[in-house]
Parts: sequence; structure tokens; C-alpha cells
Amino acid sequence: MRRRHLLSGLLATLSLAGRRAEAADPEVDVLLVLAVDVSLSISEARFELERRGYAEAFADARVLRAIGDGPAGRIGVALFDWAGPGEQRVAVDWMTIASAQDAALFAARLDVAMRPFYGRTAIGSALDFAADLLARAPFRTERKVIDISGDGTGNAGRPISNARDAAISAGITVNGIVVLTDPDGMPNFLREHTNPPGGLAAYYRDHVIGGAGAFVMSAETFSAFGRAIIAKLIREIS
Repeated sequence: MRRRHLLSGLLATLSLAGRRAEAADPEVDVLLVLAVDVSLSISEARFELERRGYAEAFADARVLRAIGDGPAGRIGVALFDWAGPGEQRVAVDWMTIASAQDAALFAARLDVAMRPFYGRTAIGSALDFAADLLARAPFRTERKVIDISGDGTGNAGRPISNARDAAISAGITVNGIVVLTDPDGMPNFLREHTNPPGGLAAYYRDHVIGGAGAFVMSAETFSAFGRAIIAKLIREIS
């Protein structure tokens, strides 16, 4: 209870400062939507590692330096959780990140966002939701990026290629980060989902990513996810 109270106070203080900064100048160097897989194959332990990875990444000195080196010195960020068709929920709505204080606000907002879903893996539906989120962003920039994470192939919802191509047509770059899992001991259906022929990174390259400079990064394990996110953010921001 005390922790929640402290977080609420921090959110109130930092949100006021953030709103003042955003109102002063809505120009950003990139609009970045973080689309986080919370489908059924993501265990509670893995979900916590995802949360921690995203929360800590923006506070990393290398990420903050990359942000500060941009012409505007700030980026626009939103994060949402996704699983099956119709299962997408914003966890952190649009905000700017330009400083360690902003990173702390992002982390505080993410910390109080509960896990909303345990459904299937509708990658195409997630891409559509991310594109709509970019369309209503309150900041200005020519660079728009969807950063989608996942540990398996699409198995529900809108065809991925249709959603990806629509995003590319709107000037959006779709990047991916895949989390690799050991198939030993898995039931067949889950093994095929997390370890498709050719590997999950190849699946994302062939079916998910697209647009100018699009790329896929891999995290060998969920415990390595935070390090991979830092490297990915630096590449997307720079």
C-alpha cells in the first residue's frame, strides 16, 4: 500500500512537469510505439522480465545520450500490451522522453499497469492497433516506428502481411524483437509456435517487419531481454 501511495505521488509530480514540457514543444525526433506480447505463452515470470526490461531501458545512460543527441532532444513513446484479436490495451499513453526524470515517469506508469490478457497471438491485429496509435499521437515528426516484441508466430486475427503493408504505406517502419525459447520438453503445438522452421527471427523478417531500415533483433533468453531492448532502442533512436 505504501509503495502504491509513493508511486501515485511520483506520477502526479512527474506528470505535471511532463505536461508542461510537452505543451511547450510538440516536436520529437521519433514516434515510437512499443507493442508488447502478453499472449498465453508468456508466463508471469517472463511478463515481469518484459516489464522490467522496458522500464529500465529508457533510464540507461546510453539510451538517454542517444535521445539527447537528436535535433529535438526528445522522443514520443507509447506502450501497449497485446495478445489475441481485440486484445490490445495501452499501458503507457503518449509521452515524451528527454531526461532521466521522464524515464522515471515512464517506469512509474508502467509499474502500475496490470497485465490485461492471456490470449492467442494476433500479430496483425497488434500492428493495426499500433498504427492507429501513431495516427493519434500528439507530437510531430516524420519518423514513425512500431517496435513489436514476441516469442512466437501469429495464430489469430488479421493477416500479418496486410497489416504490415498498410503500416508501411502510412510511412511507418515496423521493427521486431524476438525472444528465443528452448523447445525441449514443450508440447508439439507450442514448439511449432515458438520455434518455426528457419527460426523465429527469420519468421519476423519474412512476415512482420518492413519499411525504411527495418530490422529484427533477438534475445537469446527472457533474462537477456532488457539488454536487447537497450541495444534496439539506441538503434531506433539514433
